[in-house]
Amino acid sequence: MVLKWIVVLMMGVMAAMRVWADPKEVLGFDAAVDVGLQRAVEGLDARLREKLGMTEAQTAVGVMDLNSGRVALVRGDREEYAASVAKIGILLAYFEAHPEAAEHIDPVVERELGEMAKVSSNEMAAKYSRELGLKNIQKVLTEKYGFYDAKHGGGLWVGKHYGSGTERYGSPVGDNSHAATVRQVMRFFVLLERGELVSAAASLEMRRIFESPRLKHDEIKFVKGLKGRDVQVIRKWGTWEDWRHDAAVVTGEGRHYVIVGLTRHPRGDEYLEEFARGVDDLLGRK
Repeated sequence: MVLKWIVVLMMGVMAAMRVWADPKEVLGFDAAVDVGLQRAVEGLDARLREKLGMTEAQTAVGVMDLNSGRVALVRGDREEYAASVAKIGILLAYFEAHPEAAEHIDPVVERELGEMAKVSSNEMAAKYSRELGLKNIQKVLTEKYGFYDAKHGGGLWVGKHYGSGTERYGSPVGDNSHAATVRQVMRFFVLLERGELVSAAASLEMRRIFESPRLKHDEIKFVKGLKGRDVQVIRKWGTWEDWRHDAAVVTGEGRHYVIVGLTRHPRGDEYLEEFARGVDDLLGRK
């Protein structure tokens, strides 16, 4: 408990040290990429696509080095069907609706949200999306945080309950039940790490839910690629047919970064594994 409040205090101090900006401005559409990192990530993407027989239409990736602020985006504003990645929107909307949960969360709720966020339970996702309401979830994503912008390619969209059900609101850009772009998923995790989703305390609690140490990671995609490296990972992956995605915050000695990959190809998991290793090699260098 003491450690929790130390972290909360640190987040508050960090926030006080900068002028509070509209969260929509973080990684905005005019944000500059770092030339060196952009070139390296573009090269990595090209090599992996050539190796695995993938086209530019089948991958979109992004990286932000939180130690230096450097950013790289490759097809970062192209909307993709999100599979389970969009469940991060349900998690955020829950804390917007229940800000008191940041400090006093029901252990059952914490466990169920962990099952949704870490092991991707459709049952728990549907339970909470029905409680919150699809339109209310999307209102939080779009109006408060700017996670969906039809004029700039789309973004995070939660338009259907996971699993069975007929209620559906397709995304404006791609008519997807669940949608994502690299930029907007990356913004979510950057804001989480900065303590700017709902509040510093709520961001910390959401991070703890992603960690959920009693639940095991599915050792696929980024986690498989980083296996054996001395890093800690919180992430949200998604798979449906050939849509293979992952998004993570990676922390370890000398590195702290956000990495996102959205693919549509039978070998997408292989791409994500190798992409994670390649990015970690880039950002973990001393």
